[in-house]
Amino acid sequence: MKLIRTEDAAGSVLCHDITQIIPGVVKDAVFRKGHVVTEEDIPVLLSVGKEHLYVWEKEEGMLHENEAAEILRQVCQGEYMKASEPKEGKIELTAETDGLLKIDREKLNAVNAMGQMVLASRHGNFPVKKDDKIVGMRVVPLVIEEEKMNRVKEICGDEPVFKILPFRALKAGIVTTGSEVFHGRIKDSFTPVVKGKLEELGVEVMGNTVCDDKPEMVTEAIREWIDRGAQMIVCTGGMSVDPDDRTPLAIRNATDTVVTYGAPVLPGAMFMLAYAGEIPVMGLPGCVMYAKRTIFDLVLPRVVAGERLSENDFHVLGEGGLCLNCDVCTYPNCGFGK
Repeated sequence: MKLIRTEDAAGSVLCHDITQIIPGVVKDAVFRKGHVVTEEDIPVLLSVGKEHLYVWEKEEGMLHENEAAEILRQVCQGEYMKASEPKEGKIELTAETDGLLKIDREKLNAVNAMGQMVLASRHGNFPVKKDDKIVGMRVVPLVIEEEKMNRVKEICGDEPVFKILPFRALKAGIVTTGSEVFHGRIKDSFTPVVKGKLEELGVEVMGNTVCDDKPEMVTEAIREWIDRGAQMIVCTGGMSVDPDDRTPLAIRNATDTVVTYGAPVLPGAMFMLAYAGEIPVMGLPGCVMYAKRTIFDLVLPRVVAGERLSENDFHVLGEGGLCLNCDVCTYPNCGFGK
């Protein structure tokens, strides 16, 4: 930091805020720390009584906050994101497409643990829409050691901290189970709910097959939808442990791999996910029909984005897995699934 005449300050970087006070009108910073002085700024600075300024003096091995923020952007920004211009050591990333936000939490925590820099983001594994803000990053001091920023690059490597997986244009078949629906004793209220959630994420619903509770009928319906080109199968009903609930057996018989039957999420504990080759087959418990948000809302975006989920993806859902059934649902701006 050095003191220079204001008339000579063009191109220099301010080391402190410059406050303008007009009684009854304004008391605020007319220029903030880190501002690069222009020729047009000089009359303004003189008008607020600043004939001399403390400005940043370039030192070997030190980076200006905006230079360091640019390094944070480089290690954070994945595809389908745009960055704001660096300002006062701050940069924000926003989404350029609808998709699923993925975060490398290990890298995120490691960068924040270094101190003097901040990465503050929304939660990963949740949908984002185009123009949604993803992360704000900031370098706190006006100058920071270049060696420290080099360590950031080493920690983060070649893969960005933040990624967006665009939602795929999938086709889905729905298998509606239940003798009461099959025989026309009650109206099918489940399929319209599932159809709405699928279409909300851009999934084309090819149709639905209504089945009795016989597992062989449900298995055959799943296989028929696969043969017809469905890239996702959703089965509704018959998912509890009652003796006449046979949908889990039907799904097992139609698939190669069962990832989970059950999840530490309420509502939605009896959810099932299996795969027939690469095609996900989901069994939805009855709560999906009437609850505002359930396990289905946590899993579906990840499936549509092309993730193949594992057992561990479900094990970690317990913390935050309790929906509070608020009178006014604010999901995803709440703690459910986080």
